[in-house]
Amino acid sequence: MESIWSKSCVMEKRAHLKKDAETEVAVIGAGMAGILTAFLLQKAGKKVTVLEARRIASGQTKNTTAKITSQHGLIYHKLIQEKGIEKAKQYAAANQNAIEEYRRIIKSEGINCGFEEKSAYLYSIDEEKLKQETEAALSLGLPAFFHSHIDIPLPNKGAVEFKHQAQFNPLEFINALSQQLTIYEKTPVKNVENNTLITPCGNVKAEHIVFACHYPFINFPGMYFARMHQERSYVIALENANFPDDMYIGADDNSYSLRTYGHYLLFGGEGHRTGENSKGGRYEALKQKAEQLFPGCRKAAFWSAQDCITADDVPFIGSYSSSTPNWYVATGFKKWGMTSSMVSAMLIKDSICGIKNENSEVFSPSRFSSSQIPTMAQDWKKALKGLSRSFIQIPEKTAEELPVGHGGVVEADGEKVGVYKDENKKLHIVSIHCPHLGCQLEWNPDELSWDCPCHGSRFDFDGNLISGPAMENIN
Repeated sequence: MESIWSKSCVMEKRAHLKKDAETEVAVIGAGMAGILTAFLLQKAGKKVTVLEARRIASGQTKNTTAKITSQHGLIYHKLIQEKGIEKAKQYAAANQNAIEEYRRIIKSEGINCGFEEKSAYLYSIDEEKLKQETEAALSLGLPAFFHSHIDIPLPNKGAVEFKHQAQFNPLEFINALSQQLTIYEKTPVKNVENNTLITPCGNVKAEHIVFACHYPFINFPGMYFARMHQERSYVIALENANFPDDMYIGADDNSYSLRTYGHYLLFGGEGHRTGENSKGGRYEALKQKAEQLFPGCRKAAFWSAQDCITADDVPFIGSYSSSTPNWYVATGFKKWGMTSSMVSAMLIKDSICGIKNENSEVFSPSRFSSSQIPTMAQDWKKALKGLSRSFIQIPEKTAEELPVGHGGVVEADGEKVGVYKDENKKLHIVSIHCPHLGCQLEWNPDELSWDCPCHGSRFDFDGNLISGPAMENIN
């Protein structure tokens, strides 16, 4: 399951850390947010070191659909209602500034990454919601325009168009920036103690520490595990699929995301909360829908992505906690990782350099309002359900009864375990307890992985960690 970005761009390997080191700023994570933050800080004169557990852009960055846009679904009317006009303006301005900063960097650095200016369309069958969103966006100074109908092969009663947005190849972009940075791969940060990052390869002392690792792995302080959940979505790259050369996303349940890349159409959807895909069939459902919409199309690649989502749909960007003034965090990007990565880099760079950024308040990780309580309560309910499964769920099958090519929670030698039976009938047995906070893992048949329904950690069928917040394998 390689994205077309991974197929088109080979990243140069970097050495791992070999001894203790010191730096002004240590950035944890070499995805888009981490690389951009390091790049802007280095340009500002700071000594920066990036520590990456695996390889550069090996996490969510390589799986994005790579839209650079301030059009983030039905967000602006909601922001005005819940946070007020000033904070809504901060959100809008920060994201518009991010688009311009991409343009500036790509031009000044001479980066060839397929950067193209496009319109971003939000389509829906609910005309009133679209008009409402258009009015809200316009009141914030955004380049919005309402269309009563758009000519795409998906049901709609109009769309909100944001002009002068963009798309690109994220790996070509990040590859160019990374050449200028000090980056250590295969150097996982296992813990952070005050101003020291602990890794198996040596320790790094830093004046400032940036957590740009998708999901913060330090539970206390911050308690980010109690304030976010994760969701998965799926993409197939189609050939022979004629579609308008702009970016589109649906505002309704079970809608789709589309954008072109060369002769490919990227067709995405079938999203669900991580750990809630026991029946599978997501890729097949996307493929069938694509064949219905674009007869004669061919699937050239397929992959999936995972997103952290906050209770109010606004990222956490800024100080990690009041007790750790030299720690910073960038997380909760929802489905807008490319724009939010640049927003994070700009805000965190300013904060470390002692510059007041007028758009920072809306993203503050310490924020809280009563409007977030229902969403947070739902997340906590699901987490408690995941914890309780470990004790009360009784396996329906034994390992012997599990069909070939399937996985599940079964009984083996009197214990409840996770088992995948491969095509050769070999059993791959793992613990079903997530090492993060102990939730029971669930089998994901589409990706042959064990996924945590509480906080989104994922493991392959042999128990090797794919993504956190967990820090350990389960094998």
